Amino acid sequence: MRAAMLVGPRRIEIGETERPTPGGDEVLVGVRGLGICGTDRNIFSGGILVSYPRIMGHEIVGEVLEGGGGFASGARVVVDPSVTCGRCDRCLEGRGNICAEGWLLGRDRDGGLCEVLAVPSMNLHGVPDGIPDDVAPLIQVLTTCVHAQRRVDIFPGESVAIVGLGVAGLLHLQLAKLRGAWPVVCVTRSERKLEMARALGADVTILAGEDSKEQVGEATRGGADVAIECAGTVATLAQVVELTRPGGRILAYGTISETQGAFPFYDLYYKELLIVNARAARPEDFPVAMESVASGRLQLAPLVTHRFPLVEVAEAFRTDGTPDALKVVVEV
Repeated sequence: MRAAMLVGPRRIEIGETERPTPGGDEVLVGVRGLGICGTDRNIFSGGILVSYPRIMGHEIVGEVLEGGGGFASGARVVVDPSVTCGRCDRCLEGRGNICAEGWLLGRDRDGGLCEVLAVPSMNLHGVPDGIPDDVAPLIQVLTTCVHAQRRVDIFPGESVAIVGLGVAGLLHLQLAKLRGAWPVVCVTRSERKLEMARALGADVTILAGEDSKEQVGEATRGGADVAIECAGTVATLAQVVELTRPGGRILAYGTISETQGAFPFYDLYYKELLIVNARAARPEDFPVAMESVASGRLQLAPLVTHRFPLVEVAEAFRTDGTPDALKVVVEV
């Protein structure tokens, strides 16, 4: 079968590799498309070490090639790329997303930048007819946002401030609106992303700068009930501490790889803030995510800015992360 293989940092080759043979609990999936995310970029650049050659990709939509695991041949599915052991204490308490023995498709084992993938049947979720293939790869990242907001528990009428308006930030905006949050305030350095946030329902948009704190305070009457960090830096996590009201809550969604940086620790204490972190998603997050899209209440199409065929995957990686790119999708 044809696959895009990472053979070293920033070195990707299109070639033929052996079609996988499914194990006892696995189902063969014909990959239709997948999205590129920050984890993929870090693997591609060598920032996340993997064994080579590695087939990347974990935001996957496809169809079942051979029935099994409760799925008929031809069924459209999205893949939960986090594979768990099912035996450890975390798995037994229903928290397989933090399984210590788990692994990720596209990082620890080969992923979806290929024509056929073997996936454990429990990691497949049927896709409703109302969700087309061209946006279905975004379901996986949407589930992580659903999971994160479940942990921080946003209530109707609460004010929410979101810092960072990449794909995740724009999904958090829409989910917060579905939960009845008001006002939802979005902060970023990009005028273009602020315009998109307004189109997706943001109540207040603020260009990040020296007066961001004052503007958020004015919009939320003293600070947000919930502040969501989506940029993944120490600086922006420090910023959301300043934007949150005393007694408020912070959702630290962005993945921060930095190991040091200035942080307002005293403000964290003085305001008695609750910081909630979230990792990946759980199986129950997939139906919620898909229903919100299939019903038309949440939009994915505006977030897909670029599409490439598998043979142009190197160009897809060069495009991802540029100022004009939100979600880059590779069509297989």
